[in-house]
Amino acid sequence: MKALEAQQYGLAAEHFTKAVEADAKDYAALFHLSLANSLLGKENEAIAGYRAVLEMKPGLYEAQVNLGVLLLGRKQAAEAAGLLEAAVTQKPQEFRPRFYLAEALLGAGDFAKAEEHYLTASKLDPKSAAAEAGLGRSRARQNRLDEAAASFRKAAELDAGYKDALLQLGPLYEDVKQFEKAIETYSQFPENAAARERMAVLLIRTGKPAAAVPLLEDLLMKEPQDAGLRLTYGRVLRDLKKYAAAAAQFARVVEAKPDLVEAWGELAGALILIENYPAGLAALDRLKALGAEAPGHLYLRAIILDKTKQLRPALESYRKFLEASQGKNPDEEFLARQRARIIQKELDRR
Repeated sequence: MKALEAQQYGLAAEHFTKAVEADAKDYAALFHLSLANSLLGKENEAIAGYRAVLEMKPGLYEAQVNLGVLLLGRKQAAEAAGLLEAAVTQKPQEFRPRFYLAEALLGAGDFAKAEEHYLTASKLDPKSAAAEAGLGRSRARQNRLDEAAASFRKAAELDAGYKDALLQLGPLYEDVKQFEKAIETYSQFPENAAARERMAVLLIRTGKPAAAVPLLEDLLMKEPQDAGLRLTYGRVLRDLKKYAAAAAQFARVVEAKPDLVEAWGELAGALILIENYPAGLAALDRLKALGAEAPGHLYLRAIILDKTKQLRPALESYRKFLEASQGKNPDEEFLARQRARIIQKELDRR
């Protein structure tokens, strides 16, 4: 016991082992051996020991709590909940078993009951940020997101280390299409790159691409090799009609990722918009070489050939597009039919 109190856990385990060998029915010695093993990180031995203690001394409060916490750490939430609930019944005013029971119930999927016990735990210890954060998690899992946000904020007030707990509300707001609240949540984490990226994506999605630009530029300064991020930035610039700048971004993406099909498609489209037809045609040729030529690419090829007065190849591309599209791109198909008729008439006059 003196070794245990002095945090000499190895020495304590050695002596408790000898005590258990001397008297296998001494549940107190086995309990303290299990405690020493858990403090040494020997969880398997500790769990087996606590189970044996409870067989010898059913309902031993300390063993119920300690075994419940160890099982919870092993993701055995249902079994942990049974032990911790029994401990809470014995000592309803103790914070530790109440808090871990709430954690076990949350892990077992009983969110409403978990909330009930987190509430009690927070009353037993009003300064516990962990209990308040748990309350937030249980409410979030019940889709009461605004109440969850209030709990997460309170947890952060109690302990600044819990500020990041609020971040988990972002995806939950997204799941229920509350994009403005998700954006507001992400905006509170200016140093978190993932949060900034999600914020930028949502600004684009909610029709605010211009507001996303500085976020994307800042992210790219920190992660210039992130091809996906650069592709998104190029698309935003394209949507803002900054076609030359967009083309430059797409060109950087294909330089870094020469086999990235979607980037070649975006580059071809941007190059056509700035009337750089030779480079646009080269981008389409690259797509074809990659075996990724889609109906939309055939349409872009037809436009380039049409714009550069290559009428017979243009007519052939329009027809190939119409044959491949088959009603999937009605607006482009209408324009393709019109141009094909006009080109055919012009060729017939020659």
